[in-house]
Amino acid sequence: MAGSSAGMFLAPVALALRGAFTWESGMAEDEPRRDPELPEDARLTSLEERLKAAQQTEANRSGPVKRDDNYRLGMRVLGELVGAPFGGALIGWLLDRWLGTAPLLMLALLFLGFVVGIRNVIRISKTPPGSGPGAG
Repeated sequence: MAGSSAGMFLAPVALALRGAFTWESGMAEDEPRRDPELPEDARLTSLEERLKAAQQTEANRSGPVKRDDNYRLGMRVLGELVGAPFGGALIGWLLDRWLGTAPLLMLALLFLGFVVGIRNVIRISKTPPGSGPGAG
């Protein structure tokens, strides 16, 4: 019985889709198709030329893209200082809910997260530039 009701629902949908979509072309039948024998539209050609010229001008103006190792290192330090306490607090909160120890484990693991974050920042600061993970 359930199969027949699903079939009754899907039949009109399939009929509607069959008329508006062809699987061979991947396009709806009422969409305009581009005839390969027709010449390109002059507006499209002009737009492509202007886009290429603007991209070339911008590339010449800004120069080559330089890596900013200081920015990368700063984001890594920020991630350590935010992520470790957040992770500790989240795990502590979940354990508190599971064990029923209200704020004790959350506060302890939050403090442990701060300690781990500071330790990781000190470890990062002791590595020579360009030798840590992610150095290219």
